[in-house]
Amino acid sequence: MNSQPRYPQEMRERAVRLVFDHQDEYDSQWAAITSVATKLGMTPETLRKWVRRAEIDEGQRPGLTTTERERLKELEKENKELRRDNEILKAAAAFFGAELDRRPKK
Repeated sequence: MNSQPRYPQEMRERAVRLVFDHQDEYDSQWAAITSVATKLGMTPETLRKWVRRAEIDEGQRPGLTTTERERLKELEKENKELRRDNEILKAAAAFFGAELDRRPKK
């Protein structure tokens, strides 16, 4: 998978801004998206996703903002690591507990 985005961030922002600025000139937002996408050489679906993300980030649509999504991703990763660490500690405690039980008593 390519880690570098296909379209630069500036182009994404410009495309979304064009849709927002000119959507009143079209019958629907989808018509504006299709027109702008065709002119900029991208698929309408790609631009539609960018527009939806921008609407969520601006509070025009319900959903997690980009910042909230990134934070959630970080927390999920941290939670996974903590669960793994907890399992390791449980296994170590069980191992050392068993070792203590096997020691001869004086």
